[in-house]
Amino acid sequence: MDLKDSLSKFKQQQERCQSSLASITASTSKPKHRAQPVNAPSAPARPSQPIKFSNDTERLQHINLVRKSPVGAQIKLVIELLYKTRQAFTVEQINESTYVDIHGNKAVFDSLRNNPKVYYDGRRFSYKSKHDLKGKDQLLVLVRKYPEGLAVVEVKDAYPTVLDDLQALKAAGEVWLLSNMDSQEDIVYPNDPKAKIKVDDDLKQLFREIELPRDMVDIEKELQKNGIKPMTNTAKRRAAAQISGVQPKAKPKKKQREITRRTKLTNAHLPELFQNLNS
Repeated sequence: MDLKDSLSKFKQQQERCQSSLASITASTSKPKHRAQPVNAPSAPARPSQPIKFSNDTERLQHINLVRKSPVGAQIKLVIELLYKTRQAFTVEQINESTYVDIHGNKAVFDSLRNNPKVYYDGRRFSYKSKHDLKGKDQLLVLVRKYPEGLAVVEVKDAYPTVLDDLQALKAAGEVWLLSNMDSQEDIVYPNDPKAKIKVDDDLKQLFREIELPRDMVDIEKELQKNGIKPMTNTAKRRAAAQISGVQPKAKPKKKQREITRRTKLTNAHLPELFQNLNS
């Protein structure tokens, strides 16, 4: 019995040893992570990426500035866009181009819709000039409708090249482009080919030799001879002055001025009369 007990104990020991060996083999097959010493230098850390913010900060500030500006300033931005492009824009397109929020600002919408320089068809806004012209031919037709002259300011915004076309019409002899000395603005006159006449030199000379009366009494008499009632009565005024004992002041004689290039001409529609001006 002692031998049997010894053999059984021996077998149990062998089984224990085999199980221990098996567990050791299994543990050695897995990768081992070495513990890093406490004082060992750590690996250099990768540089962290900088935090990226929105690139629209400046644009958002500009949008806020536009939308908080007065109504007149926003209207000016829109009209400048319509004038430069000469295209029709929806509310959304205006917002994209100028940042003016027409939908969000009723005052801007009402002012823009009622502006005389803006045309609104219910969906799009476009620039509206006083005269709807598309080119030089239509411009000439319009000028010929105003024989007394048309102010350039009334057509200068009709289309982008209108001022260049006026100069071209002037160079071609189709119109006269003159400056008004009183209002300091340019006036365009039609040069009708039917009105072109040739004046003889003898007639020009007679025109230059005509001398007007120097005394107001004589001028009033000439007006009455031609059926024109004078606005003054110099003879009556002088008689009343003599009765009251007031002597009229003698007016100094003025030197007769020669017509020069600086002289304001009232007969500008007859340029043939002033071709040989004294410089």
